[in-house]
Amino acid sequence: MEHWRNDTNHNPDDLKEDINVFDNISIWFNSNLSLNFDKTKCLHFRAKNSSPINIEIGYNTEINNSSQTKFLGLIIDYTLSWKSHLVHLINKLSMACYAIRAIKHYMSQKSLRVIYSSYFQSIVSYGIIFWGNSSINNNIFRLQKRVIRIIMNIRSMDFCTEQLKKLQILPLQSQYILS
Repeated sequence: MEHWRNDTNHNPDDLKEDINVFDNISIWFNSNLSLNFDKTKCLHFRAKNSSPINIEIGYNTEINNSSQTKFLGLIIDYTLSWKSHLVHLINKLSMACYAIRAIKHYMSQKSLRVIYSSYFQSIVSYGIIFWGNSSINNNIFRLQKRVIRIIMNIRSMDFCTEQLKKLQILPLQSQYILS
C-alpha cells in the first residue's frame, strides 16, 4: 500500500490524483472489513471563505461530496465550526429542559438533580472536548442556566452561580476545561 505523504498539496489536480487510492483501500477492506460506499462521504475541510474543490472520488461507484457528516454522534462540517452540531444539541437540550420542567412538581430537588445528570448533563458532556470552545456555545450555557433555574425554582433573571455551587454542577466552560 502506498505511504501517505505529510506535505500539504495546494494543487487541486494533484490532490485528486493523490486521494484516489481506493483500489488499495478496497483490497484491504475486502479482505478485512466491509466498506459500505453508500454510507461513505467525502468531506473536504477548508476555510470558510475558500471555494470548494470539485473532487470525484470513487471505486466502482462515486463517493458523494458533503459539506457535513455525522460521525459517532457528532455533526462535523467542512469548517469545523460545530454550528450544525450545536443546533442539534440545542434541540435535544431544550427537550430535556421541557421534560424537567414538566416533572418538577412531582419530584424532589435531589431527584431533579439526578435527572439533570443522567439526561441533560450526559448530552452536554458528549464530545465537549471538540465543540466546547466554539464561539456559539453560549446558547448551550443559557440552556444550562435555564434548567438550573427550573430545578432550584428561581426566577429567570436570578443569577445561577450560587445555585450551581449548591447543586455541585460545573458551568459549561468549566466542564470544557476539565475535559
